Amino acid sequence: MNQAMSLPIPSSVGNIDAYIQAANRYPMLTEAEEIGLARRFHDEGDLEAARQLVLSHLRLVISIARGYLGYGLPHADLIQEGNIGLMKAVKRYDPERGVRLVSFAMHWIKAEIHEYILKNWRLVKVATTKAQRKLFFNLRSLKNDYEGTDTLSGTQAAEVAHRLGVKQEEVVEMETRLTGRDLALEGSPDDGDEAFAPIDYLADSRYEPTRVIESKVVAYQQNEGLQAALGTLDARSRRIVEARWLNEGEAATLHDLAAEFNVSAERIRQIEVKALQKMRGALTTAD
Repeated sequence: MNQAMSLPIPSSVGNIDAYIQAANRYPMLTEAEEIGLARRFHDEGDLEAARQLVLSHLRLVISIARGYLGYGLPHADLIQEGNIGLMKAVKRYDPERGVRLVSFAMHWIKAEIHEYILKNWRLVKVATTKAQRKLFFNLRSLKNDYEGTDTLSGTQAAEVAHRLGVKQEEVVEMETRLTGRDLALEGSPDDGDEAFAPIDYLADSRYEPTRVIESKVVAYQQNEGLQAALGTLDARSRRIVEARWLNEGEAATLHDLAAEFNVSAERIRQIEVKALQKMRGALTTAD
């Protein structure tokens, strides 16, 4: 075990298959080994013990993340978020309660992945309350029982509502959010001359006085305001924001920047949140 654990933590950046192979090389711990490592970490603050606990459970994160591929999000990103949940679980794990880490960590891993999906699956949030989030994931899973059905019938919706212990109206509403499709505002070039896109039915309010003022404010925020807000950040925070949000190519991942600054991905996330809050404050003051 010691030889395997001496290997570096594999990076999910790059070839995902290579990452999975590297993660699977780390051996699973026996119950005694797990308890010993957890005690060393919590009683002595031994970070190497925590590292070994994380490494031995990377395959658990991969397995859980694979179950969420149906949402169209990158497998590497799902694993990355799940790994953050795993590290949180290791930090909070109490070996004296008689529960194996694998059982305890599943909640934290899924919680981080759920949060990531809900933030990124759609620009318009489909679930905001705890009950809606539970319905969101359970409904998507239960719909697999009705093969060949794009939309639940009234009877099927009633059955699902009964199984989940919610109102039928809530099932119908959530399914509408799940199955809703984005509609192109300007239509397609292949449409006929007599076809009308949604934009054709909208009034042109570009020159309405309040809209003109709003446009000027937005233009300021996107140019001078943005640069001024970036100028309030320290070099590291600015680098993180630009790499994550202002990169013309593919945005950098938390692990990309964690490797660059030699800190944890969670630390990069904390810096990013504080930097964005500071920028919002600067933009508000500028208005």
